[in-house]
Amino acid sequence: MKTLIKICGIRRVEDVGYINSSRPDYAGFILTKGFRRSITPERFCELKGCLDDEIKAVGVFVNEPLETIVRGRFADVLDVIQLHGDEDEGYIQRLREVFGGEIWKAVRAKSSADIEAADSLPCDRLLIDSFVTGRIGGTGKTADTGIIKAARITKPFLAAGGISKDNAAGIIKELSPFGADISSSVETDGIKDENKIRDIIRTIREVG
Repeated sequence: MKTLIKICGIRRVEDVGYINSSRPDYAGFILTKGFRRSITPERFCELKGCLDDEIKAVGVFVNEPLETIVRGRFADVLDVIQLHGDEDEGYIQRLREVFGGEIWKAVRAKSSADIEAADSLPCDRLLIDSFVTGRIGGTGKTADTGIIKAARITKPFLAAGGISKDNAAGIIKELSPFGADISSSVETDGIKDENKIRDIIRTIREVG
């Protein structure tokens, strides 16, 4: 089974053009305020309108009140909601009442126990990111694959954290993830780079 690819942190119309051309499986948009790659609801609507329908839109939220997701009508247009904060079982169950797409729960790989706790939540998939004290994500640091391999994981998961053209093949062969989440490594000076996006997608497709 091929490894699916998500390019995250899309902010510009040009970025969407790169995505449409390079054909990853998912495009990620940071929809909670306060992060370097955050975008407004208005900008998201503009970008979503430019995104090829065959590429699934992932909305990334961090401890976002459910009413904000509903009021912003995100649940109506997203294919996936990725929860990247401290959202618990009750939150996810309430989200399912208003959202019919997939729900992904991000967990930082501080310990195998943390990953297993996230795996027990009523989400569809996990996104396993690197652990950096005081940081939610987007650090560019590679996750500890030993911690991930030691965890008893029952759900399909995406590997995240510092995945680049140089290490993607090794990480995929070691972990056999459902997908790979890419962001920092396909940027130049903080801006998405068309050549880097194309190159890493080619690299991952060659692995399988």
